[in-house]
Amino acid sequence: MTSVDVLVVGAGPAGASLSFALARSGIEAHVIDRAHFPRPKPCAEYLSPEASRILSDMGALERVEQTGAAALAGVHVRAPNGAMIRGDFVAAHGFAGFRDRGLSVRREILDAILLDRARSAGARVTEGARVTDLLRAHDGRVIGVRTLCGGETSEHRARLVIGADGLRSVVARRAGLAHTFRWPRRLALVTHYAGVRDIGVHGEMHVERDGYVGIADVGNGLTTVALVVPASRSREIAGDRAAFLERWLAQRAHLAPRFASATRESPVVATGPFASHARRGWAPGLALVGDAADFFDPFTGEGIYSALRGGELLAGAVRVALDAARPRHADAALAAYDAERRAEFGGKWLVERIIGAVIGTAPLINRAARNLSRRKDLADLLIGVTGDFVPAREVIRLGYLWKVFGRSRPLAGSRAPLA
Repeated sequence: MTSVDVLVVGAGPAGASLSFALARSGIEAHVIDRAHFPRPKPCAEYLSPEASRILSDMGALERVEQTGAAALAGVHVRAPNGAMIRGDFVAAHGFAGFRDRGLSVRREILDAILLDRARSAGARVTEGARVTDLLRAHDGRVIGVRTLCGGETSEHRARLVIGADGLRSVVARRAGLAHTFRWPRRLALVTHYAGVRDIGVHGEMHVERDGYVGIADVGNGLTTVALVVPASRSREIAGDRAAFLERWLAQRAHLAPRFASATRESPVVATGPFASHARRGWAPGLALVGDAADFFDPFTGEGIYSALRGGELLAGAVRVALDAARPRHADAALAAYDAERRAEFGGKWLVERIIGAVIGTAPLINRAARNLSRRKDLADLLIGVTGDFVPAREVIRLGYLWKVFGRSRPLAGSRAPLA
């Protein structure tokens, strides 16, 4: 049986960010993941502009850029009625911490780099070990995990256990913290294509009445494609994921010609349902970070930044908890982290929920797209929020929402309907 200061379950961006920060400050961190790295991961593979700050701090930004990662200038969103929302990061230059480019890079590349940085900082890493349960003291406090690796069961004790194991977090479920919303329930199909026509420097979101698809350059001649549809279509998808995706794209007149000569370069992987949110981000002896703590909907595409930033926030709380004289003082530090996490991301969670509701209602997204297509300043502001460098409060004000969803006059000479 091993024993360490901090045991981190999950070696994705959240776990790597946290482990790097802890190891760099001299704290003994042990990272466990069921996968062997590098490994593919279903994801839209988008890093918002603010993520570059954390990558730079970890000494990973230059390495990521050297792999051929694509730079994204903003996001274009097409509504079901064909109206386009065009937002650019550079237009939000008045906000502190501004960076004018996002990044798009394959997760198998990004995650391997981040984990290597954590290992280089001094974190211990165990790959290919699946966590099956939590270990608890007589009073219920979490004191470690049980793993299965190569058919053998092992126990690992730690002063603190961190759940960074993603959307289907074993740690969150075993701790009784996992919670899933009933609506909206969506699934994603993710793959990569080569040879997609007219791929530019903007990420694209194409919203239809039966789902939406994200398309973006991911570097080295590849385009990442992430289709999100209602979970009610799971049986149809299960028959043949690739055929379902290809059929969906072929049925869209504005997308089919762009994929006509493209070739799929990776398997179609399914993930979801989404809309999960932990009841709280901690329990005695344990904390959650990244998707294990909150994963609502991939439309806004900032999950990697939230994971990286969450690791930064939790690192400070972990240091305080480890220095605490009594268990209740350690718990207070974890509770403070949870409050800080909610304050940091609460506005974005609200924006995510608003967007999730809007894209599921064609008249709303059509009206919003029509208004935003005429007011690029409003579109740039929204894209800045999804890029994590514009405060969410800028777009959840009543004045902004009225401009986006209120009835606007048709342009001169136009008799087009508003929705």
